[in-house]
Amino acid sequence: MSDWLISLEGTEAGHQLALILAVSAAFLHAVFGALQKGRHDPWLTRGAIDFSYALMAAPFALFVVPWPEPYMWPIFFGAFVIHVAYKVLQAFAYTKGSYTVVYPVVRGTGPLFAVIGAYLIFDETFSLVQWLGVGVLLAGIFGLAVYNLIFLQAERATLPAALMLALLTGVFVALYTTYDAYGIRATADPFTFLAWFFLIDGLVMPPIAVLKYRKMAYPPALPPLMLRGFIGGLVAFASFGSIMLATRLDKVGEAAVLRETSTVFAALIGWLVLKETVGPRRIALMALIAVGAVIVELGG
Repeated sequence: MSDWLISLEGTEAGHQLALILAVSAAFLHAVFGALQKGRHDPWLTRGAIDFSYALMAAPFALFVVPWPEPYMWPIFFGAFVIHVAYKVLQAFAYTKGSYTVVYPVVRGTGPLFAVIGAYLIFDETFSLVQWLGVGVLLAGIFGLAVYNLIFLQAERATLPAALMLALLTGVFVALYTTYDAYGIRATADPFTFLAWFFLIDGLVMPPIAVLKYRKMAYPPALPPLMLRGFIGGLVAFASFGSIMLATRLDKVGEAAVLRETSTVFAALIGWLVLKETVGPRRIALMALIAVGAVIVELGG
């Protein structure tokens, strides 16, 4: 399968597959965010998810895929540091604000800086039409944030902190998107990068979650928490794996922008599953996000 994927790099078939992977990653990432924000404390959920996907990745990393080239270990270390910072910021943001408040800002900040990073590192350029699409998408995403800031009545005291943490988290989204694209392109076999990335990435949050769990006066029951972690681990493989493969097959900037249609999916999940209020203004802003992503794709 690795040889087949590598053969598609830079081809029209590779572009189409990257498009499918990026949109799939958008939906799955919204599901992933909802799992972290949902029933349990975000720190506990993230710890359970990371433990699950590290455990699932271990046999593939150790016994199935080729071992990483020696020069890949510093790259893995860099990815580890960036993702730990991202996850800590994300967890703090979710403790301060609701899912439909935090998620749009996180995902809205990411694509702008990812496009800039793709230009600086991979020499990718966007057409004027694509930049228009980026502008439309960002207008929708940050419009959601402004709307929440003005009209949201719940969590008013913590809303400014939630938005600032979400903004900073978005910067790290752009950083890991660009860095992971560099990493998965650096190794001969993309599945080697994916297997070892998930194994290494899952080492930090579980101990933090255990410490937090032990300090709780009324800790939640472990079976439902671990079930959520297992489901989240599967979703993480599909979501992060899809976007990483998309950035190897095609342009990093386009994949990053298309993934941010996850904001639309997130709002729908927040409304239908988490029972958060989504009015007509927010629906219109979500439509703007989708239109921006379509413009980026058609303008390429």
